[in-house]
Amino acid sequence: MVVYHLSTECYPIAKVGGLADVVGALPKYQNKIKGVDAKVVMPWYNKPFVYDHEFDIVFDGFIHQGPDMLQVQVFKEKTDVLGFELYMVRIPGLLDRDNPYGYQDESYQFLAFQHGVLHWLSAMKIRPDVLHCHDYHTGLVPFMIEHCPDFEFLKGVKTIGTIHNGEYQGMMSWNMANYMPAFDSYKWGLMDWNGYMNPLASMIKCSSAFTTVSEGYLEELFVSFRGLESLVREEFGKAYGIINGIDTEVWDPETDPMLDFNFNVKNAIQQKKKNKEKLCKEYGLKPELPLFAFIGRFATEKGADLLPDVVWKSIKQSYGALNIMILGSGNSYIENKLKEYNYTYSNFALDLGYKEHLSHQIYASADFLLMPSRVEPCGLNQMYSMRYGTIPVVRYIGGLKDTVEDISRGGAGINFTYPGVDDIVHAMNRGLSIYNEKDVMENLIHANMNFDFAWEKSAEKYIALYTN
Repeated sequence: MVVYHLSTECYPIAKVGGLADVVGALPKYQNKIKGVDAKVVMPWYNKPFVYDHEFDIVFDGFIHQGPDMLQVQVFKEKTDVLGFELYMVRIPGLLDRDNPYGYQDESYQFLAFQHGVLHWLSAMKIRPDVLHCHDYHTGLVPFMIEHCPDFEFLKGVKTIGTIHNGEYQGMMSWNMANYMPAFDSYKWGLMDWNGYMNPLASMIKCSSAFTTVSEGYLEELFVSFRGLESLVREEFGKAYGIINGIDTEVWDPETDPMLDFNFNVKNAIQQKKKNKEKLCKEYGLKPELPLFAFIGRFATEKGADLLPDVVWKSIKQSYGALNIMILGSGNSYIENKLKEYNYTYSNFALDLGYKEHLSHQIYASADFLLMPSRVEPCGLNQMYSMRYGTIPVVRYIGGLKDTVEDISRGGAGINFTYPGVDDIVHAMNRGLSIYNEKDVMENLIHANMNFDFAWEKSAEKYIALYTN
């Protein structure tokens, strides 16, 4: 079975969020299953990975996108160093940029990526068994292979769409249809939602089946999906919730090269303490105090707008009996407010930006990880933290609900239900109480590290869906 994963992100090449981690791991684990050949196709980026590895050019052609003629080049990484074949699509001026997102012509850019991929596959007579489309950036592929005459060769190929975050749907004006490859015009409704072209809606309508990245998130989409609630209810017969896994080869505290002190379940208490002491020394925190951490984008869906008040209130209420460390960026107001508190409170440390190396160190050092998300389709941070013996403090929603059970119900985490400052601080106070009970704390560390969040089970579920 040959599977092509189509995505705008893939770790370690280009990462903005969890999409990259999934696409960088799922194909690798699928390839461990007998008879499966999974590959990844993504845009070309000006990233270190690209220049540190050798590529062969396997295709060079042209597409017409409206009045524009675009060159399409496809490069294959020579050594399959990631555990799968990696193909990168380069279109000068569109798919040769520094970052995946943030450009004014994104709609045109993503159309070109999808068009270019299908042109390459059709021209080279490459017919996979499955095209696995990740998020709205590839959401028009299922429509194109069925209703664009240029891709007649691919008609009937099974398409699976995965919704990593339904908050982003790629809606665009119908003027953009002028840049589509020619399509059966009477089928236009398969791309429409409320008068706009909606790639995510089209993916749901046209794919053979679609998935969400947790069962809990699928349930939530039936009632909260930014206007697509009725569509997902109508198409529920081909909807599946499959929880993400984590790459346990990358996220392994015993072998992680990014840690100063590696550890396993047996020596976790001592080694985590050493990591914490080093991190606290570097950031001016007190290692004898419990360390709460947040890692992620400063987005309202992540509850990041609540962080400044959480910092202020938790330090005030506890009389400074805790440390808080935040790693992230993305909103200037939140950043500036946190910078202010960074100067005000000696118990608070802030590091702005995306720093993979530091995130690993924080997971290995922190006692508790905060995830006050308003929306969390799956969440990987809580799994990383548990793998590294850090107790997750999470809102009971989406994938967090599927992966973190509260200690009051026999689990190894702390849940709260409302995304508000008081609820978050109350959950942190529960953590403070636990921290002072040495035996309970150590048992939770060991319990968290023993959870199995590896990709093997989820990879098998995807393969079963492909063959269904």
